[in-house]
Amino acid sequence: MESPRRMKPYAKPEGERRGLLLVYTGDGKGKSTAAFGLALRAHGRGLRVRIFQFIKHQGARFGEHRALAQLGIPVEGLGDGFTWKSRDLEASARLAQGGWERAKEAILSGEWDLVVLDEATYPLRYGWVSLEEFVDVLNHRPSQVHVVVTGRGAPEALVALADTVTEMRKVKHAFDQGVPAQRGIEH
Repeated sequence: MESPRRMKPYAKPEGERRGLLLVYTGDGKGKSTAAFGLALRAHGRGLRVRIFQFIKHQGARFGEHRALAQLGIPVEGLGDGFTWKSRDLEASARLAQGGWERAKEAILSGEWDLVVLDEATYPLRYGWVSLEEFVDVLNHRPSQVHVVVTGRGAPEALVALADTVTEMRKVKHAFDQGVPAQRGIEH
């Protein structure tokens, strides 16, 4: 590694300030956590933040829901829980479609500075939400609106449109060793 004295300073970017599209994807832990951290940073800077969760149900009360509620950051559960446990995938699809309509309205309204679409890659991958429409809405959102999309297997069209893409890679996970999800760490 270079010594700090030998490192070249970064040139100041000359581009415009505008809303960014960020994608957190991959099979590793931390996609939603990164998005919530960004939401906290934005809220701390006075930005108006709204979070939509495409898999979690409306009544979910995980640690992040409790903390975000205390800060006044709206979190809306749009799903019916983990899809692999769903007893009615058609109902899950309808929830995702209705949720996308609410999220789309929030994005296009310009009322929010940051909109988080947590776990949104799943309804895209399952075909419950049109990828073409999803990408079109993100591409035509008001110029100041930042959007974060999380979930495994981000479609290539979404990756291509994004300004920043981070892929979380699992090296190892306690769950694989039989350790259940820990309160305050995974939920």
